[in-house]
Amino acid sequence: MAEFRMPKLGADMTAGTLVGWTREIGERVNRGDIIAEIDTDKGVIEAEVFTAGTIESYLIRPGDEVPVGTPLAIIRENGTSPEIASSAEKTEIGKVHASPVARNLAEKLGIDLSAVKGTGPNGRIQRDDVKRAAKTVVVPEAETETGADRSLSRSAEKMRRAIAAAMERSKKEIPHYYLASTIDLGPALGWLERENAARPIRERILPGAMLLRAAALALRDFPEFNGLYENGSFTHRDEINVGFAISLRGGGLVSPAILGTDKLGMGELMAAMMGLVSRARSGALRSSELTEGTVTVTSLGETGVETVLGVIYPPQVALIGFGSIREGVTVADGGIRATKLVNASLSADHRVSDGQRGSALLAAIGRLLESPEELWQEKK
Repeated sequence: MAEFRMPKLGADMTAGTLVGWTREIGERVNRGDIIAEIDTDKGVIEAEVFTAGTIESYLIRPGDEVPVGTPLAIIRENGTSPEIASSAEKTEIGKVHASPVARNLAEKLGIDLSAVKGTGPNGRIQRDDVKRAAKTVVVPEAETETGADRSLSRSAEKMRRAIAAAMERSKKEIPHYYLASTIDLGPALGWLERENAARPIRERILPGAMLLRAAALALRDFPEFNGLYENGSFTHRDEINVGFAISLRGGGLVSPAILGTDKLGMGELMAAMMGLVSRARSGALRSSELTEGTVTVTSLGETGVETVLGVIYPPQVALIGFGSIREGVTVADGGIRATKLVNASLSADHRVSDGQRGSALLAAIGRLLESPEELWQEKK
């Protein structure tokens, strides 16, 4: 028998609220399957199981808020399907294929789910689908400030408080040091232009994917920047799971991770990034994407910021930043050449690493971006 427990989905998360179960008692599940949706300070997260077996019982009901680590369900690992529990415990899945959070929002807004078109996997109705449907419903003017908009405002405020708490903790507990360097991005962008010319429009690679891959590959040789500092000591992680900051439409920020980032080719990485952005903004992130990150990359390039000196997300020990890509010149062999430049920065934990190693990491990222043929090689 295995217990499925309330996961810790953020550095300062102490409790979560069960929105709903996505599987029925007696149903077979495999490792990685979504079993529940959890409401947290970061929004509604899809929680995965980490064992295979049969769901024997649910221990809490939708709407219950419980501390992190509380058992939520019992899974029979041997696969033997017991007799289905009472109907009071059994999950009401219903005929309409919709997420629990979408069902709850539709009920609050009086939306008929049978008339809503789902845009999620296999046509599943998600929260954004209900919000779009709500905008087509005519309501009295006095009611236009209630419902989905007010709910989103509260969620954004809740997320902002969670972000503030995590950043306050980071600055109090982590002795940050900061480094920055300028990278000649001209060769990489030239290579990218040639590669994209041979790709369909929907499969073209954005510069952000190159930056993320360069960081992931460089981290292979710098283990002290890839891991977690917990309970007074640092633990290196063999997996390089790079989180990247995503701004949400309703306000707030999340940093889900791409698992095994360094093992993905450029096309795979681009697809993973786009998928993660889409699911983050539609409220369909998985729990592992918020709990398994080992380092974070952030970029404010689209805002015109040239250098990012970020705050480390605990319990991680490093954050790599990239600024905007800008026009510039380089001097080599007595000549001046017009090119594209980007500022790379590192915020790191002085308990684990030092400036010498940090500067070497930035130099390694620069070498990869200035030698794009190596960056594009498929490395497993």
